[in-house]
Amino acid sequence: MITRKLDLLTLPDSLIRVGIRVLVKRRLKALRHGGSVQQEERKEELIKQLSQGPIAVATDEANDQHYEVPAAFYSYVLGPMLKYSCCHWPAGVTTLAEAEVAMMDLVIERAQIKDGQDVLDLGCGWGSFTLHAAQRFPQSRFVAVSNSNSQRVFITEQAARIGLENVSVITADINELKLSETFDRIVSIEMFEHMRNYQALGQLVSSMLKDDGQLFVHVFCHSKHAYLFEDKTDDDWMARYFFTGGTMPSADLLPRCFDTLSCTEQWWHSGDHYAKTAEAWLENMDRHRTELQPHFQETYGDEAKRWWVYWRTFFMACAEHFNYSHGAEWHIEHYTFRKS
Repeated sequence: MITRKLDLLTLPDSLIRVGIRVLVKRRLKALRHGGSVQQEERKEELIKQLSQGPIAVATDEANDQHYEVPAAFYSYVLGPMLKYSCCHWPAGVTTLAEAEVAMMDLVIERAQIKDGQDVLDLGCGWGSFTLHAAQRFPQSRFVAVSNSNSQRVFITEQAARIGLENVSVITADINELKLSETFDRIVSIEMFEHMRNYQALGQLVSSMLKDDGQLFVHVFCHSKHAYLFEDKTDDDWMARYFFTGGTMPSADLLPRCFDTLSCTEQWWHSGDHYAKTAEAWLENMDRHRTELQPHFQETYGDEAKRWWVYWRTFFMACAEHFNYSHGAEWHIEHYTFRKS
């Protein structure tokens, strides 16, 4: 129903947000159905299902959904570091630029990044973490992995512009990733949500860690319930247009799925931080509408107006999910893992 209404292209934000909140409540009602015993049975069944398939599905479709729009879109919408993931808004942080750096510095602290390490950035996006950390730790070597060639080109150009000689970038589908070297630290920021078979993923990551190495993972998740993004009904527009093949982990899903890695620390991070991040992206998108319109026209042609609405609604949906119940339902989880 919401997709049909969005296609009218005339709904005010207030009504779109009401519709999103209705879908959020409907999702929660379905997730909570049957009580704790049935909920646990469903999670166990999902874990079993995930372990029987490839590490990731629909990787090309998922890549196209976010990166068929040109890099210029993200340069206008995201902060100056092009961090396409949750930022950190502690007291005193008031701008998106500050929030980007605050989260990356928090990741550096929790991942225990130090000079002299070999660091793998798995699912590096536009390279915000790699470029930031490589400047802070010039004696460390950073290898960034992305499934997008345009991101590889962008990161390589930025590293050259800054004068970094400790950064290299690899374009690879996670299902086909094979690295002969091992790393002191592996950092993954909002990549695991695009995966399915976490058991196989954990085994792959474990094979790339040095014996005393450590994996740091940043994921968005639900506090209790894990589910797949599937396009089954008209209301599954996020799975259809933005998150094909994706998974919403529960906070306990990764530690339960990994059989070669043990969780050493885990941190809860309120969803309010992501809600604020998404609202900042939406504000930037609206502020730069004039500059962005030619890029939408070039990418989407006759569908440009429709996709403008879809992107704005995507950011609103992210904000509404993570703002629900003051950030207690959908939120950010940080973990560190070592070889078992």
